[in-house]
Amino acid sequence: MMVSRKGIPFFKRLLDLVLTSVGLFVLSPVFFILAILVWYFHGHPVLFRQERGGYKGRIFKIYKFRTMIESHDAQGKPLSDTHRLTKFGKFLRASSLDELPEFLNILRGEMSWVGPRPLFAHYLERYSQEQFRRHDVLPGLTGWAQVNGRNALSWDEKFALDVWYVDHWSLWLDIKILLITFLKVIKREGISEPGVSTAREFMPDSEEKQQKINIDNEDQET
Repeated sequence: MMVSRKGIPFFKRLLDLVLTSVGLFVLSPVFFILAILVWYFHGHPVLFRQERGGYKGRIFKIYKFRTMIESHDAQGKPLSDTHRLTKFGKFLRASSLDELPEFLNILRGEMSWVGPRPLFAHYLERYSQEQFRRHDVLPGLTGWAQVNGRNALSWDEKFALDVWYVDHWSLWLDIKILLITFLKVIKREGISEPGVSTAREFMPDSEEKQQKINIDNEDQET
């Protein structure tokens, strides 16, 4: 199998570039309109940037449209996500439109259209060795866990599906996931975990804590 210099399968990277180029061309009016609406409802900046764990544990900054406003309590501490998430922000998440700026991450080679979702950078030190294998491929805009429950799944279920994808990757599997994703977005299934506005914080159990691995920070972004 042909691979790029970064160890990414050649045809997977080619598919990413083709789909992203076409997507940017076709959806450019949508990007423009959403940017104006985000600015109107949420203020500046329009894009939200956050460090996430990427390929082989390297940290990168993910781009999304903002779905929350800046709001603090009397002590100056940020309010909970539930209080800061606006109605328009909920719409962006339910329709997955907040994810569109991740096209930039795909073009930069930090993400793929399909792969395990990139999670918070501080989760890297919490994974067991088996769970960390989810980083053996590029993180994705969508993935096997997303089309099998997304945030409605438990963390153990998500990670098991992510590792399954790593072990069974093929170009046809990516195409299958993309097609299912299209249907899932239309139906708005599995957007959030029942009872909460976003996914719960990942905390390993006591057994997993004993299996933490050291992450090589060389060449990682700060």
